[in-house]
Amino acid sequence: MFDNICKFLAENFSEDLASWLLGFPIQLTQLSPTELSLEPIRADSLILLQSDQLVLHTEFQTQPDAMMPFRMLDYRVRVYRRFPQKSMRQVVIYLQPTKSPLVQQNTFRLEKTSHEFEVIRLWEQPTEEFLRIPGLLPFAVLSQTNNPAQVLTQISQITEQIADRRVKSNLMAASAILAGLVLESEVIQRIIRSDIMQESTMYQEILRQGKEQGRAEGRAQGLTEGRADALKQVAILLLKMGMSLEQIAETTQLTVAQIQELQQIQEQENQNN
Repeated sequence: MFDNICKFLAENFSEDLASWLLGFPIQLTQLSPTELSLEPIRADSLILLQSDQLVLHTEFQTQPDAMMPFRMLDYRVRVYRRFPQKSMRQVVIYLQPTKSPLVQQNTFRLEKTSHEFEVIRLWEQPTEEFLRIPGLLPFAVLSQTNNPAQVLTQISQITEQIADRRVKSNLMAASAILAGLVLESEVIQRIIRSDIMQESTMYQEILRQGKEQGRAEGRAQGLTEGRADALKQVAILLLKMGMSLEQIAETTQLTVAQIQELQQIQEQENQNN
């Protein structure tokens, strides 16, 4: 889920992403992994953007991945095969604090083969850097701060000033979901306006996927069981967006008690992580 939010931001605010990672707001278009001849090793966190002279390869990660150095080498070779004249920037962006040494790795080595890439650990980045650029606002709550609730309040205040309501709602929703990595849903709910989030593309996509999953699982397992499982997944996503229990119950038709049980499970999983 968090990977998909980051992909949405990268694809819809590519100039803002370029301003951060490249230092200038270059126009970038999406590059499909299928254009690189081979199937991707893993596509859920892969983002490929390109200009005439450059390919920007970013991967957003919530958890460390031992295969990441090899993946970066693999895609560098694939891009070179397809676009030998283009330069390439590769950046792995870790979202969640961890003591794992894997998030320090920026090199792949195999005998005489060596490949380097960039690594950004969001929790080490200055908050101000993300508050200056609209498309980066949702990342600010994961930056170097001792008070993520205060940062989320700043994000909300800045986002409220955006005139384009669609952009505003999408940034609000993305901010709320990513804030779920560091804040409890009750805190997010107090700060972020749920009515604005419900207008967002992401919110509508969450509901659409939930309904489709319910129909698919319903055909395979029986309608009642499949629909219930899908609605629980939707409820978890909406909890991370900071929606109230009553609003989630109205949207999913689950009871408040069922949603509270899901909330407790999520909190226990977060503590274990």
